[in-house]
Amino acid sequence: MITLIESPREAMQSLPYVVPADRKIRYLNGLLKVGFDIVELGSIVSPKLIPQLADTYSVLKQLDFTNSYSGGMVLVVNPKGAEMISEIDGVTHLCFPWSVSETFLQKNLNTTPEKAIQTVDNLLNIGAITNREVVIYISMGFGNPYGDPWSLEILLEAIATLKEMGVKAITLSNVSVEIDAPLIRDLFFTIIPEYPEVGFGLHLHTTPDNWEEKIASAWEAGCRKFDSVIHGIGGCPMTGQEMLGNLRTEYLVRFLRNRNVPVKLEPVLFEKSLELASDLFRQN
Repeated sequence: MITLIESPREAMQSLPYVVPADRKIRYLNGLLKVGFDIVELGSIVSPKLIPQLADTYSVLKQLDFTNSYSGGMVLVVNPKGAEMISEIDGVTHLCFPWSVSETFLQKNLNTTPEKAIQTVDNLLNIGAITNREVVIYISMGFGNPYGDPWSLEILLEAIATLKEMGVKAITLSNVSVEIDAPLIRDLFFTIIPEYPEVGFGLHLHTTPDNWEEKIASAWEAGCRKFDSVIHGIGGCPMTGQEMLGNLRTEYLVRFLRNRNVPVKLEPVLFEKSLELASDLFRQN
């Protein structure tokens, strides 16, 4: 079964301007009706670092989750943020950008590997109490540009640690590192059979010219959970490296339909979201 995760959070955080709250609400409410399995609605982070999402909590409180089949996901970086958004019924998933790269953790979260693991444990406890699923994103999961140690063995050890802690959903992301299709295929061919209890996903940052071979590699290796962003806008502004764009939702939908994979998106509402995004995420 395929799981589609739309991430307007990725788009909004990378914009050179702040989208007014009323326009965010209109756009997010529309996405919640399209038929995505999960919509990543925002993040609870420092407003000084990500001013584009400083109003996330207020926006969440005003969203209409009725008649929506989508789960709502919010990125959190500490237990306080997780507890705050767990008060909102429509938020069903908490995600945390963990990493095997110490430099990424320092640049992105101002934390250490030891403290980051403790945060994961705290989030799992909050998730268990509030009935929220915790999704761990292994950022720089395919390597990093900092010279930090990375290998398949390091990645497998990290996944084993997370699994033992009780993590059941892990998504690999390359963030700002360009990766090739064989690497994606080799990793998913290894980790999916090794850890059948874990639901693995791919959050791919890529250029528009070679996305398909990468998605095909993950698909062939058994990956069935994909993050994407309408129009491919956005990335991580905290890495200290030039951002790659995101996988376009339109491309992912086309990929699936070409393979006769059922896509449960409502066509009219999806097209409307494409139009709204073109206006909302203007790059000027």
